[in-house]
Amino acid sequence: MSRPVAPTTRKTFTVALAGNPNSGKTTVFNALTGAHQHVGNYPGVTVEKKEGIARFQDTTFTVVDLPGTYSLMAYSIEEIVARNFLIDEEPDAVVHIVDASNLERNLYLAVQLMELGVPLVLAMNMSDVVRDKGVQINYHKLAELLGVPVVPTVGHKGRGIQELLATVAEVCRNPRARKQPARQVNYGYEIEPHVEQLVKVITGHEACADRARWYALKLLEGDEETAKRVQSLCPGDYEMILQRAVQLRQHIEGISGASIGTVLADGRYGFIVGACAEAVSQTAEARVSRSERIDRMMLSRWLGLPIFAVLMYAVFQLTFALGEPLMGGMEAVFEWLGGTISSLWPEGSDSLLKSLLVDGMIGGVGGVLVFLPNIMLLFLAIAFLEDTGYMARAAFLMDRLMHKIGLHGKSFIPMLIGFGCTVPAVMATRTLETRRDRLTTILVLPLMSCGARLPIYMLIIPAFFPQAWQAPMLWTIYIIGIVLAVVLAKLLRATLFKGESVPFVMELPPYRMPTLRGLLLHMWERSWLFLRKAGTIILGIAIVMWALSVWPKPGAKQVEQFEQQRDAVKARADIGPEEKVGLLGEINNAAAEAELEHSVIGRIGKGVAPVLRPLGFDWKTSTAMLGAFAAKEVFVAQLGIVYAVGEADEASETLREQLQANYTPLQGFCIMLFCLVSMPCMATVAVTKRETGSWKWALFQLGGLTLLAWALTAVVYQIGRLVI
Repeated sequence: MSRPVAPTTRKTFTVALAGNPNSGKTTVFNALTGAHQHVGNYPGVTVEKKEGIARFQDTTFTVVDLPGTYSLMAYSIEEIVARNFLIDEEPDAVVHIVDASNLERNLYLAVQLMELGVPLVLAMNMSDVVRDKGVQINYHKLAELLGVPVVPTVGHKGRGIQELLATVAEVCRNPRARKQPARQVNYGYEIEPHVEQLVKVITGHEACADRARWYALKLLEGDEETAKRVQSLCPGDYEMILQRAVQLRQHIEGISGASIGTVLADGRYGFIVGACAEAVSQTAEARVSRSERIDRMMLSRWLGLPIFAVLMYAVFQLTFALGEPLMGGMEAVFEWLGGTISSLWPEGSDSLLKSLLVDGMIGGVGGVLVFLPNIMLLFLAIAFLEDTGYMARAAFLMDRLMHKIGLHGKSFIPMLIGFGCTVPAVMATRTLETRRDRLTTILVLPLMSCGARLPIYMLIIPAFFPQAWQAPMLWTIYIIGIVLAVVLAKLLRATLFKGESVPFVMELPPYRMPTLRGLLLHMWERSWLFLRKAGTIILGIAIVMWALSVWPKPGAKQVEQFEQQRDAVKARADIGPEEKVGLLGEINNAAAEAELEHSVIGRIGKGVAPVLRPLGFDWKTSTAMLGAFAAKEVFVAQLGIVYAVGEADEASETLREQLQANYTPLQGFCIMLFCLVSMPCMATVAVTKRETGSWKWALFQLGGLTLLAWALTAVVYQIGRLVI
């Protein structure tokens, strides 16, 4: 732990004034320094350099009026001069004069100053003009969101100048306050990891470590002045750093379909728009941008959430409407493949290799892969909503609800990621500022219906519900997960994790039409993760489950009893051929089921069945639930194995048809509900342990959600039996 830093005893400090042209910077400079100023030029250039002296109590400030700039991009000599002064001279404080009546445009420079890491104070100038326009700015809220002090001023009337000097003095005198980092723009889970990769490379060089993120962003933007500076600081590894920056820039531009400058500018403006949406009661712009016009409806207090619900319903409807015929084709392919492999053995053959290939591998993994079209369509739709900028609005909408449960909208971002996979969602909680927020969010994340649960829903819903009800049922399951997460988060924040939420800015990027390449790339990346899991984890588990379902074999006495029954039916002369086939099928089914019950998996299923019977589950579904702990998709694979092994004469039937014959719609709904709420997969438990640093929270999550799932599903099933 670092030692406390005592306030300095210095009495003189250097303060830089930055700001956009026409922001009132010169007026504030004159109000601060009065007649104590002089004018010269910066060394080597014709840009004017103005300095003055300001005093507050017993402290003296040398105030340097930097050239007016809109950014720190080094496009003009003024921007280069201002940036070099801030980096080379390292003033004790930087006061950014902001035209409060043109807030969003002016804050773009503020965001870049925050990225540069200077000790910053925002002077919200022309605050009287803003007030006269009927616009209310919550300066305290804005300061919390940006992580820097904010002081309203009216430069030409001298209002707020003493308050500004007092704030600057505090920042200059207190090294801890001066070193306190401002909040940084998060460029999203597609871009931010690549920025962090370059930051890690640069941080390895002590000369660049203090401003590693700034150098990383500038190198990604292709800033030549920054490249020269990095070369002088890290001459030995400069080529390696630059090559890595070029590779990451090309990758980002390939994913986004836009230049790196546009991507980063969108991220910064999204940060600014989010801050203004929180701290400003209405826009101060006379002209309203296209994004703002759309947001008036999308972020409406009354229409925002209904629009979100309708859009998600449309996504699920699309998933079923387009995915159903594709899924039927996949089922036909795997049925043909299973039949082709079976034909390699004589009819009635009891080969273990045949059973492994057909029942274990094709029945297990194939039963999961048939849902790949639906999963790809869902990922495509979500990628479209993300790339257009709407998903950021969804998080902003949920921010209002999150505040009421003790969290904020930033917690909803990992939840959105959780619809794809819980593991990266847990890792995404690293962006949350406090440990209580992180723990609360991590513990409820498994309630988001990840892509691994989608095969379960895709199996159950069409099996038990007519087409008109399929999208509403899927929508309902997703909403149940969200509602449960909200309720549990509220409970956790009221008990285990009491405390105030830290304010933050919710980035609202401008709306953009995504590129087809970007959409397909996002869809494929997520779908590939599913395929890779199916080809490795699920295949391995399916083989293990198959082995457990065929060994040990029943005793010779039991086998002999079924053979005697078959011989007796074949010898009967009082029944016709069709009736004989029917009776033999019943005997074969009974023999196969007896064999399955005698196996390891059957005995385990029988053992846990009494615990799960109040939920409407028999020993077969109970067995599949145990397999789902390894990976949720294994539930489908295990059912495929159980029914392929257990019902020999129905091998040609699809798994859905077999479920329809054995269970009710109420039982089907309870299966989905239990799979939604119950124990997260092993990978989630492992990453929860790693991110929380303790097995305590991982096991608390595992046990708590499983108990909740049992209780909730039991209540639904028992009440459903009475009502239906």
